[in-house]
Amino acid sequence: MNDDTALGLLREARTRFTQRQIADYVGKDIKTVRRWEQGETPCPQLLGPALRALLAQAPCHFSGNGPAFTFIDLFAGVGGIRLGFEAHGGQCVFTSEWDSYAQKTYAENFGDSHPLTGDITKIEARDIPDHDVLLAGFPCQPFSIAGVSKKNALGRAHGFACDTQGTLFFDVCRIIEEKRPRAFLLENVKNLMSHDKGRTWDVIKCSLIELGYDISPRVVDGAHFVPQHRERILIVGFRKEDDIRFDWDAVDLPPKGVQVMRDILHRTDGTEPVLPWDGDRFFSHDARKVQDKYTLTPKLWQYLQDYAAKHRAKGNGFGFGLAFPDSVARTLSARYYKDGSEILVYQGEGINPRRLTPRECARLMGFPDTFRIPVSDMRAYKQFGNSVVMPVMREVARVMAPLVTGQAEQPLPEHQAAA
Repeated sequence: MNDDTALGLLREARTRFTQRQIADYVGKDIKTVRRWEQGETPCPQLLGPALRALLAQAPCHFSGNGPAFTFIDLFAGVGGIRLGFEAHGGQCVFTSEWDSYAQKTYAENFGDSHPLTGDITKIEARDIPDHDVLLAGFPCQPFSIAGVSKKNALGRAHGFACDTQGTLFFDVCRIIEEKRPRAFLLENVKNLMSHDKGRTWDVIKCSLIELGYDISPRVVDGAHFVPQHRERILIVGFRKEDDIRFDWDAVDLPPKGVQVMRDILHRTDGTEPVLPWDGDRFFSHDARKVQDKYTLTPKLWQYLQDYAAKHRAKGNGFGFGLAFPDSVARTLSARYYKDGSEILVYQGEGINPRRLTPRECARLMGFPDTFRIPVSDMRAYKQFGNSVVMPVMREVARVMAPLVTGQAEQPLPEHQAAA
């Protein structure tokens, strides 16, 4: 390839992929890709890495005869799981997300042909399109086992509809029962297995098995892909009758610490990309610095230092967390907007630290710079704090995709294939 510009990469991609496939991969609509290709608007240079990654995809994931597989996106948030599965040829045919602000971000980035549905509890399972894979980052809720225990004592049968009624996991189960997808991926917090003294996990596990699926759970730390310790449980399931074994050993987890904070922080050396959809909202390109509003006020910084000192005196580890260029950060939480205390960026001796900007939060979760942030900073912090590490989902999707589409042989992890 002679032309390594973004436009050159786009034109090479068009020799192998459709405009729809490229648009889905980079998170844009077809009209935008068409304008780039025809030279009506400049193709952003920051798309270069994404287009190179697309060109590295196995052709089988994009056969040109429609999507490799279909999926639905439940409790979708801002679409982090979706991005991972679209990267391997999946097409989303149904989305459910109740939060109106998350809906706004989702719609801005995906612009679906299908309507974005709100409260999943009000949707009949039979009205959901057929699909190959169900994706759900469902909330963790306690289950009441009093009735279950009583039925056990009486020797009466009971099932997921009884055990899970009143929880959002019930809605996942009723859709699985009705639509019988070939596979699913469920995501939740690390302590799901210990939640409510293990009762929550017992109900989830038994319910999924009862529905006729073989399940494979694993806790994965996002630090394999991004500079953030973020452990989440992923539950992969395949229909028993298909006799498919999901192998977590096939999931390629790079060493932790390869990605450090320097890789996601705004660059002050003049190389920070200019994103038309961000402008100078987060970063002043003229001054080559993060906007001053993200630096902690003297009052807040003093409060956080006093709070940490008080807990250190008690022998506790509570307090703020400073992030340095070569470090890996703590877990980004949905409460980050309050004071940013879990991840404060060190700005030098005698200078108050600062919060991450929402763009840096997006990068910390593995979202590409093409991902747009149309909501306020407070809403953006909540959305990314509640989201998933997208490259984790993309890697799990890489292993799941050939199993879903019926390919007999799983692809090698990328670092092995290149060896």
